[in-house]
Amino acid sequence: MKNKAPLKIMSIFGTRPEAIKMAPVVKKLEETEGIESIVCVTAQHREMLDQVLDLFEISPKYDLNIMKSGQTLNEITSRALIGLQKVLSDERPHMVLVHGDTTTTFVGALAAFYEKIKVGHVEAGLRSGNMYSPYPEEMNRSLTGTLSNLHFAPTKGNEENLLREGMNKENIIRTGNTVIDALLEVVKPDYKFEIDILNEIDYKNKKVILLTAHRRENLGSPMENIFTAIKEVVTKNEGVEVVFPLHLNPKVRAIAYRILEDVPRVHMIEPLDYEPFANLQSRAYMILTDSGGIQEEAPALGKPVLVLRTETERPEAVEAGTAKIAGIEKEKIFKLTDELINNKEEYNKMANAVNPYGDGKASERIVTAIKEYFGEE
Repeated sequence: MKNKAPLKIMSIFGTRPEAIKMAPVVKKLEETEGIESIVCVTAQHREMLDQVLDLFEISPKYDLNIMKSGQTLNEITSRALIGLQKVLSDERPHMVLVHGDTTTTFVGALAAFYEKIKVGHVEAGLRSGNMYSPYPEEMNRSLTGTLSNLHFAPTKGNEENLLREGMNKENIIRTGNTVIDALLEVVKPDYKFEIDILNEIDYKNKKVILLTAHRRENLGSPMENIFTAIKEVVTKNEGVEVVFPLHLNPKVRAIAYRILEDVPRVHMIEPLDYEPFANLQSRAYMILTDSGGIQEEAPALGKPVLVLRTETERPEAVEAGTAKIAGIEKEKIFKLTDELINNKEEYNKMANAVNPYGDGKASERIVTAIKEYFGEE
């Protein structure tokens, strides 16, 4: 009797955040009997993506290498769609896995649909309710959901969003978030940074704020408000230091240098690879961010998060008490940050809240669900 052909599962991603969250899924697929795992990267981001591929020892079979300087959303979309058409037509996988909400995510799902290939959406069901915030991510994830056959929802709230939109309950699997799987693998108590200043900071006796800011919708006056609030916080609180890995976007850098360059105890550094960034999160006192993924990672490390946006598609963190919406107005950002620095009770409430994003076994649940879907379990 002939051996049954393995299930061919293709993971498609293109940016650093996707790679981080898909890495544990890819690893689980690779070690699972009866599955042939194929990785295709669009390289919507190039250098930042490569760092994660190296860290997790992932070798893509296909690399579309679409990134160009100053690329527009239209250019990313068209180059990825054309590149994926040939890959999918040649490989004919049983299922394509995409992650989250990038342009690569949406285009990967669309390209698979055009080839009548099944789609699994990892980190499905996140919604902010505002189609232009975050932009273009909110529509990317919504459109991807419409094109997907399996929805891997991190939380109960994500599952409920999908049900409200008419998705079949049987095809929604609540998994937790794969970022916790990745995070727990790379954070180490004895980790040494390559950047001297990060090793020299006194994390035990100083209150170190980790700041990240890069969102398109925050460019301009919102970002000016954020950085001005940070300047005020540092000026008022002598025991505070800020570490700010600067995004590569020159518009972000211009605003940051104008407001923060000469402020004592503000360390503006180049972007960090995932492993040092995860370890920096684990040593920080608190985190201020407009990133989505950090809202999930920080609670696993017991770090309060202030979200530098007017809304979040990750309300579970706010409901659990691990995050607060600080918005984009200087006064509110300053007030909430200052309170966490000086009010130990308020800080402990957030630091000790239960992480709503899972137990580090999301990848295992995803692979099991895929096998069940194809009748392999």
